[in-house]
Amino acid sequence: MPNRLPAALLVLVALGAQAEGTVYRCPGPPVLYTDALSAKEASERGCRTIEGTPITVMQMAKPRAGSAPAPSAEGRGAEGRVDAQQQRTRDDERRRVLQTELRSAEERLATAQKEFNNGQGERRGDERNYQKYLDRMAELKDNISRYEADVQALKREIAKLPS
Repeated sequence: MPNRLPAALLVLVALGAQAEGTVYRCPGPPVLYTDALSAKEASERGCRTIEGTPITVMQMAKPRAGSAPAPSAEGRGAEGRVDAQQQRTRDDERRRVLQTELRSAEERLATAQKEFNNGQGERRGDERNYQKYLDRMAELKDNISRYEADVQALKREIAKLPS
């Protein structure tokens, strides 16, 4: 008798899986997972059956009638506008932060250029192998290019801010 209990459970699980229906994955810009199609409809649409993969279906709440969608940042109404003084304060803070970043980027650039010394940088004691020195010089050259690009980008951002 105890051997029949697991077998009976397996039969019930198999019957439950069949009762749920076949789930299809249909192609399209929004990929569709559905169990509401017949086998013929699914084959006409080019859908494939999904077997052995659990699927979780989450239904979205339906919008209530008369409720307006939340305003986006671009389409704010009059009540969503920022006060001119507050915007000026934000712009000033952004300018201050960008100028601080610009100064530190310029310092990094100057330090790297000084160490690079137009490709004639001093060798360190740990660079007995000449290739290590060449690798460090190549890395410095790449860093200089990156720092110059950073400085230019920060200057462009500052120039975009209202005066």
